[in-house]
Amino acid sequence: MACSIVHGPDRTGIVAAVASVLSAHDANIVSLDQYSDDPHGGRFYQRTVFSLDNLKVALPRVQEDLQERLVLGYDLQCTVRDLSVPKRVAIFASKSEHCLLDLLWRHRRGELPVTVSMVISNHPDLAEDVRSFGIPFFHVPSAGPDKSAAEAEHLRLLRGNVDFVVLARYMQILSGGFIDQVGVPIINIHHSFLPAFIGAGPYAKAKERGVKLIGATAHYVTEDLDEGPIIEQDVVRVTHADTTADLQRRGADVERAVLSRAVAWHSEDRVIRAGNQTIVFA
Repeated sequence: MACSIVHGPDRTGIVAAVASVLSAHDANIVSLDQYSDDPHGGRFYQRTVFSLDNLKVALPRVQEDLQERLVLGYDLQCTVRDLSVPKRVAIFASKSEHCLLDLLWRHRRGELPVTVSMVISNHPDLAEDVRSFGIPFFHVPSAGPDKSAAEAEHLRLLRGNVDFVVLARYMQILSGGFIDQVGVPIINIHHSFLPAFIGAGPYAKAKERGVKLIGATAHYVTEDLDEGPIIEQDVVRVTHADTTADLQRRGADVERAVLSRAVAWHSEDRVIRAGNQTIVFA
């Protein structure tokens, strides 16, 4: 299977143009999702999954023809990818293991269509757990206000080896320079239903506020802390009797589910960034 992602200014004929190019190559459209935020001058988004005999050989020509038809004819952006080739991911973690081990477990079960290239942590605590999955583990200390040496080592490890990065409760703030230089999307899990309770200690803040719902948010990382485009969110109901520890325990379940869905959707090209929002064909 292969996937084409198309987005740009909406106008008549885009769906037909994609279909005609694929038909000309004897490709069979398996699924097609589309969205327009305004059919009169708005933005258009489409994800098309198709099958094609001798895919690896034929795909470059399909991509070339789609680009010619859509970019030149409709001023659209278009990418095509062979879905049988999993995206390579690096997972960053600290001491909290629940999100990290959940991703590794789901990956081992074949639930996440990715290749986990490595796990990087600023603590050595989870090394044996990670290596039991057959995944390389790298301990890169990141203490003090100057993170430049750690980030330089991160870039050395990542460069050319990953297609995206996941922060699985990596309790460090990434610098703008690192975000720019890494050159791949970064997904973070925040233990709060954003935009509420931004920053550290959201469960304690939630307890103080007496909330009746707690949640988690998976989002793309930008220089603005916890304000990147949101991919997925979920909540669980709580009561006045729940302690902060109860909230943390119940929230951890939500974090695992939200992050795994976000990673799966990103790896399957189901997420299209649209400014500070996302279009998710889940």
